[in-house]
Amino acid sequence: MQRINTLPFALALTTTLAVAGCGGDAMGAPRAARSAAEPVDRSIARYLDRTLPEGPGGTVVAARGAELAHCKGFGLADRAAGTPATCDTVYDVMSITKQFTAAAIMKLETMGKLRTTDRISTILGPVPADKRGITLHHLLSHTAGLAEGLGDDYERVSRDEMLSKALKSKLVSRPGAEFHYSNTGFSVLAAIVEKVSGTSYERFLATHLFAPAGMTHTGYVLPKFSRAEVAVEYDENGVSQGRPSDHPWASDGPYWYLRGNGGMLSTGRDMFKWHRALLGDTILSAATKAKMFEPHARIPGTEAAYGYGWGVLHTKDGRVAWHNGGNDWSFASYSRILRDGTMIYWVTNQASQADKWNLEEHELDMNQALADHARDTD
Repeated sequence: MQRINTLPFALALTTTLAVAGCGGDAMGAPRAARSAAEPVDRSIARYLDRTLPEGPGGTVVAARGAELAHCKGFGLADRAAGTPATCDTVYDVMSITKQFTAAAIMKLETMGKLRTTDRISTILGPVPADKRGITLHHLLSHTAGLAEGLGDDYERVSRDEMLSKALKSKLVSRPGAEFHYSNTGFSVLAAIVEKVSGTSYERFLATHLFAPAGMTHTGYVLPKFSRAEVAVEYDENGVSQGRPSDHPWASDGPYWYLRGNGGMLSTGRDMFKWHRALLGDTILSAATKAKMFEPHARIPGTEAAYGYGWGVLHTKDGRVAWHNGGNDWSFASYSRILRDGTMIYWVTNQASQADKWNLEEHELDMNQALADHARDTD
């Protein structure tokens, strides 16, 4: 199974969301039942009540700047156990992982350990002639020309084996010439984080990104997640596919066809904390974030671009930094309106129901609607 999601940038932003009109599990709650632990925005709750289909479980988060406006689960995180999804349910965020990898590279640049203009050969040593022109900028912006993937996500491949295969692989375009979404490129970046920092990829993220942001429930294995808090994933027929770590994982996380480009586990609450940290200079300076959110590479056939680990969309609200993630079962979307600090994150442990509904198809409309409702404080 390939954890491949090529970012549906071409989805129209102006189409009308019509997700089967099923009206799923009620998201609203009486005022007395609400708590600071799981804030519920009434406008968002009403929208989700009439929008979500029956069946999937998940979590929806919305922030107005540094204020957590809504963080609430819907449906079940584990159907067999009857465990409801909550603000603190742990999910695989899939390709949203790429923004953490990009931030790690940017952090190393601010530490003076590397530059995004560096060629990969300065860090990895001699590389084949066709890859001598590849820079960190190319990897970060999907313009290195590396293949989308090298094999199955859960294939037992070490870091050095992944690097060897990546460097021997045939380029799909000349470095810097074209945009080609590449999971491989972000696994190479994760390896570069390790080689430059002298510590593991996850440890570097935990120390330099997650801890300063107050994110205690994000990572591969360091947070010591209990099975009960991690959502089970379901396919389009509602059949359980287990939890992420039920698939082949190394002792320190996923193997290297997935590491760095996907597979990170997190909660809705921690994803809000990540947004809050990015609002200030807790992790990265304003200049560094501007570089990360710059539209470096135009996505062919769309009106969107790619920055460093983030897609860049232009909507009625201005520039939006955004990324999604998907596998054959789950789906997640994360967007930040840079002008006013509105953040939307939602994740589901079942992305579609055969011949009935598909939440991924309505992603951008749903993001826009949630953002609009988040700003409706009536």
